[in-house]
Amino acid sequence: MGDNNTNRDRRQLLKGAVALAAGPLVASVVTGCTAAKRAAPSAAGATAAGGAAKAGEQSLTDRRRLGSLEVSSVGLGVQNMHRTYQTTVPYRPEMLNIIRTAFDRGVTFFDCAEAYGPHENERILGEAVASFRDKVVICSKFGWNIDQETGERRPGLISRPDHIKRVVEGMLTRLCTDRIDLLYQHRVDPQVPIEDVAGAIKDLKAQGKVLHWGLSEMGLQTLRRAHAELPVTAVQSEYSMLWRGPEQEVIPVCAELGIGFVPWSPLGVQFLTGAIDENTRFADGDIRKVEGRFAPENLPHNVALIRLVKTWAERKNTMPARIALAWLLAQKPWIVPIPGTTQMAHMLDNIGAAEIVFSDGELQELNAALVGITIKGERLPPAVMAFSGVEAPLK
Repeated sequence: MGDNNTNRDRRQLLKGAVALAAGPLVASVVTGCTAAKRAAPSAAGATAAGGAAKAGEQSLTDRRRLGSLEVSSVGLGVQNMHRTYQTTVPYRPEMLNIIRTAFDRGVTFFDCAEAYGPHENERILGEAVASFRDKVVICSKFGWNIDQETGERRPGLISRPDHIKRVVEGMLTRLCTDRIDLLYQHRVDPQVPIEDVAGAIKDLKAQGKVLHWGLSEMGLQTLRRAHAELPVTAVQSEYSMLWRGPEQEVIPVCAELGIGFVPWSPLGVQFLTGAIDENTRFADGDIRKVEGRFAPENLPHNVALIRLVKTWAERKNTMPARIALAWLLAQKPWIVPIPGTTQMAHMLDNIGAAEIVFSDGELQELNAALVGITIKGERLPPAVMAFSGVEAPLK
């Protein structure tokens, strides 16, 4: 299918929430960090300067800051590069090629997590970027209850300081690196004070194993407490034209505190690419099948949004996905979306969003039209939503 943004991760969250056994891990051959570093950096051929496209090829040159961390204005999420949807296993060499080509075209911001796979996506990313590791920003996330030896996904969350440190050691090995540029708490552990989590990150920063940290889908008071204990570089949350919830409180708090914002699922789980219409139905196991916004009774209403996006794509002579991503980029200069895909063409399309510019008048017109569209149905099933907006216990 098309842009597979966070579908695999969110399906895994649902499995954890209802305590189902994780699916079989995808077998892979890991060449090891030494071998990976010897590999050609990309099919296109990275230059000594790194990330340079060949003449005539589209290249992403825009840069943004998440706090003090400089990244490309559009990143790449690798969530689904080990397995996508129910039956398709992406061809590993092509996933490595997509990551390396993204770098050649100017992408320097790569997002993964120990929960993606579990563990396998970190191995893919580590192998892909090993030969140009120092020229990119690697992000990963901890917090889900994953056995560090077997990779087995178990119910619940763990953010105890000793566990965080053990997870990071595994991450460094899988990612073929000596540091994580940006480490997020994937979801707030309701049993562990955020001050204790920040303390573990402080220790890892002192050792040079973590350079920046962030939180994902946390409660607002937890964000403030975390930032007071140790300045937070970035917040991750779902955010797109399809779900604008962060605009109410999270983004204003980020603006107040000087924290960057990284939208996951910036293409609305493929909805904003135009690949879904009122007749679309989803397979068993696809989380969109149990999301209210994609229910058969709600889709005929919600497709008004994609009609709007397609109208603007025609107006701007571009693709719907680029309109959706460019709209995010226009909201704040410190917003950096991380669309995920397993398709080379879609990756190249996504990074082209930085070329789409809205005038002030156009942005006002588009925002006014968006306000007039109300999306019916919840963004996530209750069992998954229960992990979002959680406040950490007081210390």
